[in-house]
Amino acid sequence: MLLLAAEGHLPRLDYAIFADTGWEPPAVYAHLDRIEREVAAPAGIPILRVSSGDIRSDALDPTKRFASMPLHILNSDGGEGMSRGQCTGQYKIRPIKEKVRELLGCPYPQRVSGGVFVEQWIGISVDEVHRAKDADVAYMKNRFPLLEQGLTRADCLRLLRSRGFESTPKSSCLGCPYHGNAQWRALRDASPQEWEDVVAFDRAIRSGNARATAEGTPLLGQAYLHRSRRPLDQAPIDRVTAHEWAGRQTDVFDAIADAELAELEAGDADGCSPWACRSGTPVASDHFALTA
Repeated sequence: MLLLAAEGHLPRLDYAIFADTGWEPPAVYAHLDRIEREVAAPAGIPILRVSSGDIRSDALDPTKRFASMPLHILNSDGGEGMSRGQCTGQYKIRPIKEKVRELLGCPYPQRVSGGVFVEQWIGISVDEVHRAKDADVAYMKNRFPLLEQGLTRADCLRLLRSRGFESTPKSSCLGCPYHGNAQWRALRDASPQEWEDVVAFDRAIRSGNARATAEGTPLLGQAYLHRSRRPLDQAPIDRVTAHEWAGRQTDVFDAIADAELAELEAGDADGCSPWACRSGTPVASDHFALTA
């Protein structure tokens, strides 16, 4: 969207906002610096960086109130579950809202007058239409230019490659529990220092976040970053062979098994982008009829 706006294919943006959780891969920060320098600045589009703290250090600090991550839980009776994910709201949506209020001249706790709002663009492609959500406040109106243009993920990748951005990294926390095995392997094999950092974090959150533990309310089960619910440095992150996978399935469940294998390898397709996570009410269908 930034490229399209900078080149005049979409209306000029007033601002672009990056919500920093404090625990992104180094490649993401390097890419952000590059697009600011090569795309945004020449087009006169300021990139604003906002933050509510460092998600990693907050989780391990017993004095900090921590918005929980969607950790994979192994209960004491052997049952499995996931903890409630609140990190997107705390570390992405909240700082963006605070910045938007500031830009509108109505910082919290001032009331934003009726009819005063920003039009906020969200980069959801046609393949991900189910992720499009309306904002939950009246002073933000979500719009989805990629949907309006009918652009698929493949279209976006072709555009990036044609402009020299074929190595655009995915923005997500280093230790996001939604990672698939491919992401875990890439971290282990290409970024050993970051891998050790994530392994140490996984070990440290076994009983939940530090504040809950310090207050005497640790998890009744154990928490893990990997969906196998095993320590990350022992988790089966190397690719499962077709023979191994076939041996676990029956004909009845082949289709389900294939989908599960794809998610195990590539991670959760929905991720946890602001206003595009799995929670919330889908946007109204006529929303996509907006014109520039």
